Amino acid sequence: MLESLRNNKILIVVAHPDDEILGIGGTLNLLTSRYNCDIKVIILGEGITSRGENRDLNKFKSDLEIHKNNILIAQDCIGYNYLSTYDLPDNRFDTVPLLDIIKIIESEINNFNPSTIFTHHWGDVNVDHRKVFEAVHTSCRPFPGQIVKSLFTFETLSGSEWIPSNDNRKFNPNFYISLNKKNIEAKVKAMNCYDFEKRKFPHPRASKSIINRAEMWGITIGVTYAEPFQLIRHLS
Repeated sequence: MLESLRNNKILIVVAHPDDEILGIGGTLNLLTSRYNCDIKVIILGEGITSRGENRDLNKFKSDLEIHKNNILIAQDCIGYNYLSTYDLPDNRFDTVPLLDIIKIIESEINNFNPSTIFTHHWGDVNVDHRKVFEAVHTSCRPFPGQIVKSLFTFETLSGSEWIPSNDNRKFNPNFYISLNKKNIEAKVKAMNCYDFEKRKFPHPRASKSIINRAEMWGITIGVTYAEPFQLIRHLS
């Protein structure tokens, strides 16, 4: 199935700067370098202001500028083609009408015409991740003429793995992409571009943790490294 993505347009929809790396960074590097995919990443939220008591954009003006620049540096590490960023309130997507988020995504789909979308899994402790999935899933409903043929979700480290183990929404992958050392090194390098997001081991966003997670999923399918996904829908 991976070969079927060759030369295709692929849209990645995430909530925050760094989610595109944590969730699918190695795969983005692989699809860009080996499969000649035309890839666009949409980052819907600004990713910073929840660290304050109130959403004070002036207080975080300098940090927001750094964060935006970090996205571009990380993009260069991974090598994907296109990027759109929005400024939805960090960890407050539940205060934004779902329709407004859907409208953004539908507009991006109509402008880019992707055959495949990757986004957050709905089983996640982060409310923004959950809302993004809802919006993407609605935007990709299989009405006549729908151009999006495949919808995948990914885990987002420091979010997906912390949902209770007995929650039936827990991430349960059914599609894996085998990666090489170069892909994982690109993922780690890109994550380290995010000044406000990288952490020290044993935090899930630490470099060692990212490598260990890729090795764990690789062992699951008998390879050295892998990233896992759940195929939500495929229209042939």
